[in-house]
Amino acid sequence: MNKQRFYIKMVASSLVRRKSRMLVALLAVTIGATILSGLVTIYYDIPRQMGQEFRSYGANFVILPSGNQSSMSVELMERAVSFLPEESVTGIAPYRYHLVKINEQPFMAAGTDLSGARRTSPYWLVQGRWPEAPGEALVGQELANVIRLLPGNGFTVTGTGPGGPFAVDFTVSGVLQTGGAEEAFIFMSLPDFETMIGEGDRIDVVECSVSAAAGILERLAGEIGEKVPEVSPRLVKRLTDSEGAVLTKLQALVALVTVIVLLLIMICVATTMMAVVAERRGEIGLRKALGASNQSLVTEFMGEGIFLGGFGGVLGAGAGYVFAQAVGINVFNRSIAFNPLFVLLTLAASIAITALACVIPVRNATEVDPAIVLRGE
Repeated sequence: MNKQRFYIKMVASSLVRRKSRMLVALLAVTIGATILSGLVTIYYDIPRQMGQEFRSYGANFVILPSGNQSSMSVELMERAVSFLPEESVTGIAPYRYHLVKINEQPFMAAGTDLSGARRTSPYWLVQGRWPEAPGEALVGQELANVIRLLPGNGFTVTGTGPGGPFAVDFTVSGVLQTGGAEEAFIFMSLPDFETMIGEGDRIDVVECSVSAAAGILERLAGEIGEKVPEVSPRLVKRLTDSEGAVLTKLQALVALVTVIVLLLIMICVATTMMAVVAERRGEIGLRKALGASNQSLVTEFMGEGIFLGGFGGVLGAGAGYVFAQAVGINVFNRSIAFNPLFVLLTLAASIAITALACVIPVRNATEVDPAIVLRGE
């Protein structure tokens, strides 16, 4: 039997003879590895999950005309939004505004890409449906109350645009409720808006919903402002600041819990190994009297600890992903992406922690005086 096989058999026999103690230590390592794996996965995935949650509160990035310009061309808009990472963009909605009248009462009309507006403002509540055909429009709840409009009703929009006076008939497809200023607006497609006022190829503002941290958004704003000086990109501070604050607090909480769990694992493993050393004082003294070196004792006890850490880490890594998935689905209503790197990280952390926890017990084992132990003292 070679040295490696003998060493493995010796460590396995030691673990089996003290299976009750070792099962407790293994359970502690497994539970700790489960929480560690789950929390690290959640910590990594929180920005993505929370970013998607915050996108339901509206646009967090806007592009305005720079200087004294009141509008920008469609070509400028397309150049500006091309700098946004496609995989992070939830929606882009260009808007054009014009003051109009309904029954001689003034209201603000907004032309937009309705599908983009639906993605950038998912919190909008529509009684009825979104416009689907030319000549259909969304009217805000406040406007609908004043003019007494319901889905399916017709109304006439009048005013004067760059193309001259206009009077255009629309049908209410839905009544919009937002709890904000939008409830006093009329929303229609950009083609309908441009046909109504008699001017196209102009945009007043572009609202963008981008799943990215505030730092990345600031970098994008600087890049767009430098490469396309005709526009002025800005962050919606009330959203980006709130998102950053929430993410920072959540990640700090997860990090704190992770550190506490790691400390508890170390205490449990160290306590178990110290009890094992105390049990085996006689055996350790006899082996040292027969010529066993401190190095061989260190190797044996460290082998037991590393085995516990490795086996518990493997079990905990799998259970941790299940734990993270349950948190993701129940808290964020979204699944957590599996990352094989976290399995290796959990395994390495479990082995390192148990090895560190064995340092004091192993030192106690090497300090056993065979003469004192064999005298029965």
